[in-house]
Amino acid sequence: MKGVWPAFVAEFIGTFALCFIGAGAICTNQWTGGAVGLLGIAMAHGMVLAVMISALGHISGGHFNPAVTAGVVAAGKISGTKATVYLIAQLTGAAAAGYLLTAIVPASVWGPVHLGTPGIGAQISIAQAIALEAVLTFFLVLTVFGTAVDPKGSWNAIAGFGIGSVLLFDILVGGPLTGAAMNPARAFGPALASGTWEHHLVYWIGPLIGGVLAGFL
Repeated sequence: MKGVWPAFVAEFIGTFALCFIGAGAICTNQWTGGAVGLLGIAMAHGMVLAVMISALGHISGGHFNPAVTAGVVAAGKISGTKATVYLIAQLTGAAAAGYLLTAIVPASVWGPVHLGTPGIGAQISIAQAIALEAVLTFFLVLTVFGTAVDPKGSWNAIAGFGIGSVLLFDILVGGPLTGAAMNPARAFGPALASGTWEHHLVYWIGPLIGGVLAGFL
């Protein structure tokens, strides 16, 4: 497949950066006794995604998220074979980020926050968590199509900014409720490195539903 290996590398690096900075911000918030805060964590996720899409999007499309890739497959914009390569790159990038964080951040710091693994808040049911992740991911993937995938979109102007901004405002709403992963890889990397698998399927089912619905739309 033409361009598959550059795309693999781009998806690996982009997903690695998102997971390392996103989960890392949660660990730093724990380390500093809450100095980063929800807004800081949301900004870390949004800014790293915006920058990575701006830097690498022209190589792979800047998915960095299995839910985005699933949406692009649903829209018929990428082959199943290439999507599988993207998925492998995304999951390995996320896992590498998780394990590197455990090597850098003391276990006494990342342990209480499970290395930034998303989790369901109090009084939130599994069904509610899936629904919220689906809605938040729908907004994210719809924005990916509107700015980056659609040839009439505004890729060169605001794709990175627009997509990163969705991540930021989604986390401000969903962060305390589900962690607002919107990304199976973002949940997978820290979960694998920390051994935290509680309610892990929520972060596959919800985002994939939202991503595929956006792709069909």
